[in-house]
Amino acid sequence: MKSIYLILSLLFSVGIFAQTNTSETYLADTNAIRQVLKTQQDAWNAFDLEGFMQGYWKSDSLKFYGSSGVTKGWQKTLDNYKKGYPSKEHTGELKFTLKSISPIENQSYYVMGQYYLKRSVGDARGEFLIILKKIDGEWKIIADMSS
Repeated sequence: MKSIYLILSLLFSVGIFAQTNTSETYLADTNAIRQVLKTQQDAWNAFDLEGFMQGYWKSDSLKFYGSSGVTKGWQKTLDNYKKGYPSKEHTGELKFTLKSISPIENQSYYVMGQYYLKRSVGDARGEFLIILKKIDGEWKIIADMSS
């Protein structure tokens, strides 16, 4: 009977450790993801579109879905940003509001939120859904749907 209690205690302890480890991993991941978005926001507000793009996966497989349809590739996405936001007046001041950060699978999360642009050429706002994946130890946006 004592061995059953010992086994149950051991299993209970392992279960608590696994939950704590998962919670710690989730917290570390979400903090790192928030930092990626904060860095993007800061770069945007400094009219540094190349810096903003560092949060994206630098790959031809990157996908961005916006009002003009699907854009494939990091460089094409950057080119579209440069065309749509040619000056500081157009980029304005960006603020993200994050509504949800949820794991999809190991090393991948989706983030739902809103963006606000306060600018002299007219304010803009919208929603986004992005998917981030940990690639070579860094969190990168691999897909973005913004409206």
